[in-house]
Amino acid sequence: MPALQPTGLMTELIAHPEWTRINSARPRFCWIVNSTEQKAFQQGYRILVASRRELLSRDAADMWDSGEPNPGGEWRSEPRSVGIEYAGSPLQSNTEYFWKVRTWLGVDDVSPWSEVQRFVTGDLSDNALHPHYDPVVSIVKPVQFVELSENHVFVDFGRAAFGTVQLTLDSPITTTIEIHLGEVLKGPYEIDRNPGGSRRYRMIRLKMRKGKHRYQLVIPPDERNTADFAIKMPDTLFEVCPFRYCEIRGLLVPLNRSLLEQVAVHYPFDDSAAQFTSSSKVLNDVWNLCHYTMKATSFCGYYVDGDRERIAYEADTYINQLGHYACDREYTLARRTLEHLITRPTWPTEWFLYTVLAAWNDYMYTGDSSLIARWYPDLVAKALIGLGRQDGLISSEHMTQEIKNEIHFAGRSADFFTDGIRDVVDWPEVERDGHEMCSVNSVVNGLHYRALLCLEGMARVLGMDEDVRRFADRASLVKSSFLKVFLDKQSGLILDGEHSSHSSLHSNIFAVAAGLISDALLPPILKHVRFRGMACSVYASQMLLEALYTAGDGSHALTLLTSVGERSWAHMIYDVGTTIALEAWDNRVKPNQDWNHAWGAVPANMIPFGLMGITPLESGFSKISIDPRPGDLPWAEVTTPTIRGPINVRITNHPARRFILECDLPANTAARIGVPALHSEDDVLIVDGKSVFAERKKGHLYVDGIGSGKHTVVR
Repeated sequence: MPALQPTGLMTELIAHPEWTRINSARPRFCWIVNSTEQKAFQQGYRILVASRRELLSRDAADMWDSGEPNPGGEWRSEPRSVGIEYAGSPLQSNTEYFWKVRTWLGVDDVSPWSEVQRFVTGDLSDNALHPHYDPVVSIVKPVQFVELSENHVFVDFGRAAFGTVQLTLDSPITTTIEIHLGEVLKGPYEIDRNPGGSRRYRMIRLKMRKGKHRYQLVIPPDERNTADFAIKMPDTLFEVCPFRYCEIRGLLVPLNRSLLEQVAVHYPFDDSAAQFTSSSKVLNDVWNLCHYTMKATSFCGYYVDGDRERIAYEADTYINQLGHYACDREYTLARRTLEHLITRPTWPTEWFLYTVLAAWNDYMYTGDSSLIARWYPDLVAKALIGLGRQDGLISSEHMTQEIKNEIHFAGRSADFFTDGIRDVVDWPEVERDGHEMCSVNSVVNGLHYRALLCLEGMARVLGMDEDVRRFADRASLVKSSFLKVFLDKQSGLILDGEHSSHSSLHSNIFAVAAGLISDALLPPILKHVRFRGMACSVYASQMLLEALYTAGDGSHALTLLTSVGERSWAHMIYDVGTTIALEAWDNRVKPNQDWNHAWGAVPANMIPFGLMGITPLESGFSKISIDPRPGDLPWAEVTTPTIRGPINVRITNHPARRFILECDLPANTAARIGVPALHSEDDVLIVDGKSVFAERKKGHLYVDGIGSGKHTVVR
């Protein structure tokens, strides 16, 4: 079969550049290579960029023709399909351009041209911020409409969303009605007028004019979440509040159900880009909750911490970023939020370190190095090396004004900020599992070690050899000192801090997730982690699950993901009744919590990236790891979007007998596939019907070099 038409074109990681402006003087292009053949790899490409669409219709270009891969008959192999920088005539500001691409899978195997993509430049700069979309609006019809009396209706829109309502009313006179919006029910068909904490309820009076008119309810701004430090709604939109339910009182004539709608605001989102289903109803419901959370909480065009504050935080962004990547082929919202936080950081010590981790995620998942190249000096500062002692371990007590300036920390005056930087470990404080807050903290230093590894990777990508050695040496020093200072020789556990005798769940999971713990040291730590259960917040559950999947304990991870106890995602769904992830496990844990917090949606990323084991081994998914850790889950299937196209994986799991992994990989990729091993078997797998010797490692069998297309691996 010949190469197929390239799809999924992006300009500066924007799939619809016609919806925004491109400010980079040298924008980067990417596309999805398509083929139905196994092991299909791009061997070359040709990009045409033109100032007029009609030029491209003649396969001509007046701005840039990258050329065919065989000029003069000499083949010039070019496998890249992401992060291709424009190299034509200088682009002009505020100007319309068009581009298309075709690919070669071999000398005579050339694809048709892609569809044409249009982009419009803004004010061009070599140092422009990355582009983004404005949020968009979706119209949601009621799923339940109950006429409680002649002038009182109750409406359920099925799920909470950030937005407002619009309705058409025909009134015989000018009058006023009451519209009640809320997230919480007090009883059947009754919104809770006093839900407590930061659960939302609003009553707004709407003035009706005589006759038939269309109205959109105006939401009065909340003083707290529209204050100086909050992210504001875009000027092109309107103020919103989160609500699922609506009551209307004071109607003079019946309201037509079809003329009442929820106006939901969110970042552009492809609901069908990711799919997950399994033999566990609980797991499926948890996925659906967290998948929808990625969409619903994107309402103001940044990742924010819910509706109470509407502030971007670094740890929230790390979790939100990974969840968004798992649910949609969309990277610009994460980039925009990250660039905002680099110069407007918040106060916890660890949050600066998460900035480095999130920047590395950006590169690994997109294959585009422009963000880490632009912000590299700032990212180096965010690793907080300046807080280090001679042994490499850091302490926030060593903070100086010079370091604050380097990391752009200016302090805050709002009542929910602090003017100083301090360790957080977990939030709220009651979720720390008794962690002893020491001046030299194991959780902080575990994240510091991860940040150093990320910086080493960034330096290597950017060709900064001296920095590669510097960060590698520093990471080695920190690892050695970490184990000397924090590893309790008697218990084998990681202690909370220097001179501490306490070992919290957090100290151990952060160390394992960071890669600080060798296989030989794992047994007592994993025993302790299993014993402690979910003794952490919804935020720290990210590191708990990362640690479990890193250590190969998919069974305990599945137990946590499918738990129906109070500290579970199932509790949010079945007992609390939310349709967007909560800020905390329950109101009892955090009485002022809100019901719309993306950092509570950890399974959005941990199901595809942890349980199903789909992660990038090399940047931009040029090489993929598929290494599921399903525990005793009988079967599951996932579709995960990537920059190179969707990955589909299905597992059938009979732990003591047979394991089948079926996958469909996009072209221009290769995979390393692992499946759970049995202790008694030899190291042979059946790959596409043929016996293949596999590598045994940590209880799994691995085969490498699996190319694109459909494959079946059987143990």
